[in-house]
Amino acid sequence: MSSAVREPSPPEARSVDTRSPFVRAAELLAGTTPKRSPINLSVGEPQHAVPPFVGPIIAANLKEFGRYPAGKGTDTFRRAAAKWLERRYVLPRAIDPDGEVLVLNGTREGLFLAAIAARRYVTARRGRPAILIPNPFYAAYAAGAGAADCETVYLPTTRKTGFLPDLDSLDESLLGRTIAIYLASPANPQGAVADRAYLERLVALARRFGFLVFCDECYSEIYTRLPPPGILAAVGADFSNVVVFQSLSKRSNLPGLRVGFAAGDRHFLQKFLDLRNVAAPQVPVPNQEVGAAAYGDEDHVEENRRLYGIKFDLADQIIGNRYGYQRPPGGFFLWLDVAAVGGSEEAAVKLWRDGGVRVLPGRYIARDQQDGFNPGADYIRVAMVHDQETTAEALHRIVEILG
Repeated sequence: MSSAVREPSPPEARSVDTRSPFVRAAELLAGTTPKRSPINLSVGEPQHAVPPFVGPIIAANLKEFGRYPAGKGTDTFRRAAAKWLERRYVLPRAIDPDGEVLVLNGTREGLFLAAIAARRYVTARRGRPAILIPNPFYAAYAAGAGAADCETVYLPTTRKTGFLPDLDSLDESLLGRTIAIYLASPANPQGAVADRAYLERLVALARRFGFLVFCDECYSEIYTRLPPPGILAAVGADFSNVVVFQSLSKRSNLPGLRVGFAAGDRHFLQKFLDLRNVAAPQVPVPNQEVGAAAYGDEDHVEENRRLYGIKFDLADQIIGNRYGYQRPPGGFFLWLDVAAVGGSEEAAVKLWRDGGVRVLPGRYIARDQQDGFNPGADYIRVAMVHDQETTAEALHRIVEILG
C-alpha cells in the first residue's frame, strides 16, 4: 500500500489552508514586536550582488520593450539555455533549442501551468487523474494540481526517506492514474539531492505508466561539494516523459528578472507552448538577452556558490549538531528540527519575539497526512540569503533563543 497522502474529500478540503505560507507566517507574527533588530530569514530571496553585465545589456536593448516577444522565447535565449544544459550536465546528445526548450517567466508560472498542460496531454488514466508532489513542497506544485482538477497526492519526505519521495511506497493503482509527479532536486526546503540511480528509476516508472516527471532543478547550482546530477543526463538520448525546470533566480541572484526555462520532452513542450501562448505573459526580450548572457557566464555563479559555502561553514560552526542539523548537499536553506521547543509555529514566534529572527514554520509548507502527521510541523526553514555578518548574527541568535 502507498504511504502517500490524498487531498481530502470536498467537505474536508474546506478546512485545508491553501494560502501562501508567507501570508500565514505574517498572520502568525502579526502584533508581535521583536525585542531586537529584525533579520528576515523566511524568504528564499537571494541578497548577493546582481551580475555586473545586467544593466548594460538591458540598456542596450531598451527599444525591445516596445514589442511583443514570441511566446517560445528568442533564438538567442533558447540556444544559450540549450548550450548551458549540454555543458553543465554532459548530455548524451545535443538538445534541440527549437523544439526542446521554452522560455519561462521564472519557473513559478511554468511549474503551475505545466500541470494544466499535463492534464490535457497525458492519455486517459485508470481512475481519477492524480498529480504527485513531495511533502513539504513548493506552493506552485499544489496550486497547479488543483487548477488542473487532479487529485493532489502528497508524498511525505522525511529524514527516514532521505528527504525525497519514497518510490517504493507508490503502488500500481496510483501510478496507473498519475498525470505527473513533481520532484525538486536539490529539494526545497531540505536540500536533498536525488542521485542518478533514483532519477533513472523514476523515469522508468514514468515511461512504464505513461506519466510525466516535472523536475524542478532551480537550486542545482548552489552546492558545497558535488554538483547535483540532472535528470536529462540520466535518461539517455530520449527525453520523453521528462521536463526540467531551471531559473536564474538562485543561480544568478536575479529573482526579479523572472527568466527561466523548461526543457525536455518535445511533444509535451508543444502542448505546453499551446497553453502558454494563450494563458501566460511573454518574457521581455531585454530580459532574455540578460538570461542568454547569464547562461554563458560561470564566473558569477562560482562566486555565488563560494559565498553560500562560507555561510554554510558558519552554520557548521555555530549550529553544530543542534536541531538535527546536517550540511545539505544543495540549496541555501537550513531545515532545523525544533520539536524540543514546541514545533515550527512556537519556535517561529519565539525567534521573532525574543530574537528578531523571522523564519518560515515548516508546517506551512506541508500538508497533514491522514493520520494527522505533518512532515514539516517540527521544523523551521531558514534561508541563508544575507551577507556573512548578518547570517552569523542570525545563527547566534537562533542558538541563544532556542538553546
